Parts: sequence; structure tokens; C-alpha cells
Amino acid sequence: MRSKTRIALVATTAIAALALAGCGAGTSAGGGDEGSTETHVMKLALNQAQTHPSFIALEQFGTDLKEATDGRWDVQVFPDGTLGPQDEYAQQVGDGVIDLAIVSAPQLENLNKDFTIFSLPTVFDSIDHQMDVLADKDIVGDLYGSLEESNHVTVVGGFTQGARSIYLKDGFAETPADLKGKKIRVQPSPVFIAMMEALGASPTPMDYSEVYTGLQSGTLDGAENNEISYFSTKHFEVAPNFSFTRHLIGADFLVINSGTLADMSDADRAAFDEAWTATWKNHTELWKADTETAIKSAEEGGAKFKEVDSQAFVDALTPLLDEFITTDSQKSLYDAIRSAAE
Repeated sequence: MRSKTRIALVATTAIAALALAGCGAGTSAGGGDEGSTETHVMKLALNQAQTHPSFIALEQFGTDLKEATDGRWDVQVFPDGTLGPQDEYAQQVGDGVIDLAIVSAPQLENLNKDFTIFSLPTVFDSIDHQMDVLADKDIVGDLYGSLEESNHVTVVGGFTQGARSIYLKDGFAETPADLKGKKIRVQPSPVFIAMMEALGASPTPMDYSEVYTGLQSGTLDGAENNEISYFSTKHFEVAPNFSFTRHLIGADFLVINSGTLADMSDADRAAFDEAWTATWKNHTELWKADTETAIKSAEEGGAKFKEVDSQAFVDALTPLLDEFITTDSQKSLYDAIRSAAE
């Protein structure tokens, strides 16, 4: 892989990135000029493993972008949370310590409450519905640019996280009653905390990188995520009972430093956008295929998957829509998303 030699340089790169924070995170200040022979290498933070669809798709993104811009722009992916926890990525991008990052919707809802919509249950009917919305600038264009002035961050677009379900150390979550009092890891988000409370569980915010140890030690009774992350993080080893609650379809977003984006020429920006479109489409197809592979591989490792009363979970969580969709802009965004499903 293109990243193998790069990862060996992580320590050096991190120090260099801090030194460059005042003038941008790229390696070549003149990399954005057409005709330049230098390459502007954009550092991208990712908290997933090298086997994850996000890493594979983003590596190809760098290859495509470098070719399309005649080597002026490239992407260097740092997987496995090498550049720190995901909840710090948006700040690092805004500060210019790194150029790009994949962040989950809850990280952005902390900056603009309208992003809360993407973490609510029942909003999306399917992955295809979700991805059509996340790529529709008529629906999300203004929202994607809403952090540029305040945080120096531009949202480029989204990746699906697939349907999220609950997995436990002991027993299955066949109905919400099975979660009563259980300590379930959630992302540090008011929506995710409220979801677990609505299901009768005890929500336990925790960084993604700490979940395996939390499950192993008993600090957690379970967690919620998609099948791919469940397998790639080996959570199936310590929480082998996966219940298909499918309580929401989660979203990740690619964010870029707004100054870095502005440094691109019009032609290079067009190439960047075109490469990104190919990337999210590639990621979506990888996701669908890898979900089935992840289930099979986890089963071979001892995990058990069970279809449960998913409607009972939907019924318990639907009231959250009224609780969290409170502003005119949120209502308009929700209505536009639902209209796109019809």
C-alpha cells in the first residue's frame, strides 16, 4: 500500500505539522499553482484501520487526485488514530495542523447543531437514500460551508457508516427492555446519549480507541456500531452477541482546512471535486460488499448475529425527532431529506 512507508514517518511528520501550523499543513506552499513541479501533500487523519473501506477509498482518492493535478496535490492518509482521537480532528483541521480528516456527524453537531439531523434515527431509509442526500448540494451545500468563517473548516462530503446496531458481552438486545441498566458505549453526543437513555440503557461516552479495553474490563456491557467496525476493531472477541437493531444509519464527513481548499486553482479544485465524487461512490460499494464479509469473518471468530424486533427500537427512538429537531433550519433540512426518499 501507498501508506506503508508513510506510516514509518509519523513521528517526524507530527513534529513538522506543528511547526507548519502557522502557515498551513501541506509540504509545499507553492503546490497549488498550475505548472508547479512541487507536490502539496495533504495530511488526512482517520481513526479506522488499513483494512477499512474508508482507508482503501481514501488511498485511491490520493492516487486519483495526484494524477488529475499532474502531481500538484496528493493525500497522505494516517489511519488507526495515529494523529490523535477523532474528537480532536476538526480542531486540528481548522488550526491548519492537518489538512483533512474524516469525522463523524456528532463531532460536527458540536460546531453546528444542524448536523444533529444526520445522527437521528429514522432520518434515512437506506444507504442509497443517505448518500444521495449527502451529495446533493441543493440540500446540504449551505450547511457544508457553514463552518468556514467560524472554524476555518469546509465539509467536502460524506461517507456512510451503514446501519448501526447494538452488541453485548452477555445476551442479545432483542427488545429495549434487554438494555435496562446496561452500560453502553456511545459517542460524546447529546443525541447518542439520549438514544441510549430512551432505550433504558446507561450511556457511557468513550473514545472509540478505548472501547475494546472497556468491554474487556467490564467498564462497558456493550456498544453500538456497524458490522464493519465491529469486526475491524475485534470487538467481537469481547462482545460476541450482535443484535440487528439497525437503530440509525450513521454518517462520516470529510473535512478540509478552508485555506487549503482556497489555495487550489480552479482547475485543481474541479479535479479535487471530481476525485471526491469517485471516492464516495467507491466507498459505498466497498461498504456494501465488506459488510457481508465482516459478518462472515466475525462469525468465524465466534460472534453470533441475531435478527431482533427492530421496530421496537424504532418506536422507542422516534420521539427523539421532536426533542432534537427544534429550529427552522433543522426542520427544513429534515423535510428536504425525507422528500428525497419519496
